[in-house]
Amino acid sequence: MSNATREVERIARLAYGQLVARLAARTERIAEAEDALSDALLRALETWPTRGVPPNPEAWLITTARRRITDRYRSAQLSTTYEQELTILATAQDAPPGKMDPRIGLMFACAHPAIDAKMRAPLLLQTVLGLDARRMASVFLTSPAALGQALSRAKRKIEEAGIGFERPEEVGAYPDRIDDILNAVYAAYAVGHNASGGGDDKAGALAQEALWLVSTICDALPDASEAHGLFALILFTEARAAARLDPQTSALVPLVEQDTALWHPEMLADAEAALANARRHLSLGRFQLEAAIQAVHAHRRITGQTDWAELAQLYSGLTHITGSLGARVGQAAVALEADGPARALELLEACATRATDYQPWFATAAHAHARLGQTDAALGAFEHAIGLTSDPAARAYLAAKRAALTH
Repeated sequence: MSNATREVERIARLAYGQLVARLAARTERIAEAEDALSDALLRALETWPTRGVPPNPEAWLITTARRRITDRYRSAQLSTTYEQELTILATAQDAPPGKMDPRIGLMFACAHPAIDAKMRAPLLLQTVLGLDARRMASVFLTSPAALGQALSRAKRKIEEAGIGFERPEEVGAYPDRIDDILNAVYAAYAVGHNASGGGDDKAGALAQEALWLVSTICDALPDASEAHGLFALILFTEARAAARLDPQTSALVPLVEQDTALWHPEMLADAEAALANARRHLSLGRFQLEAAIQAVHAHRRITGQTDWAELAQLYSGLTHITGSLGARVGQAAVALEADGPARALELLEACATRATDYQPWFATAAHAHARLGQTDAALGAFEHAIGLTSDPAARAYLAAKRAALTH
């Protein structure tokens, strides 16, 4: 693969959403911007290997894509209104430094109340982060074809309803849209983070792009406490990346077993600062609580111990706010350490009907049964958890725990 081809792939991974947002900022036609950018990327693959990578690759792609759009307008002999838009597009200049990142407006458009609530997260992930329907389909429990059609309808809705890419002036005016945006960004980070352990470079790039997006949101919306909470949560997770895998077996290393000397101290400090920013505002949400949970785990680097009682209190608040299956299973995992395996199994049983395909439920149950000496039940739970795991690192860890029981 040539250096020019690698540069095209790098830009497609890391700058896709920003380029689409810049192209669509004037006309507010997302599908048209995506098509033009795809043409420009294809043109780059054809010309850069022989002519060389231009000094400013992103500007080259923007210019090429804009020319493609204007050519389409002219060839279609469009109306006077479109001709006016064409003139605007042809003379468009990007926002000067210091202005709002164009992706912020695009994200708020994707989270508009006129868009089907179920489609806001996948629409944002596709338009801002470049995820295709095939990659997202399993996450949203549908087929690639059905999701692709729904995404096309959502983009048409933005055009037909005249949804603008407005700058959010006040956080309080858009609470639901901010929640949708943050949930989508966190979903993107989780996909990238969970897959990066298997050596997926694209997944790692997705996780980094999600981190960059949430930092951008914090800059644009300094009073959005949940955005700062999410920023802290991701930073805490990223700070432990070097300790996540066993260098000998490539198996996952659980958080409580990780070598804290491998954690990134500067990033942990940034995470604490972000959490402090979130706490400056009189509100409490899911991401702030999850970040606070990670802060307790991070404190083990100083004390050498994990405060399970404090974690139990935080998980109690998280389950009260969200009621999510993930929060309830996390609460059971903490109870395993704070109150013992019997209490953990009691909490797991309370949400068992919701957990038929949820791997962490079975993994936690396996550990609890093993603590009680219930070997057959533990082996069955480990087997089920392994069957639900696609991450090679997590599979290796669970398989080792299962093997240890058999011996």
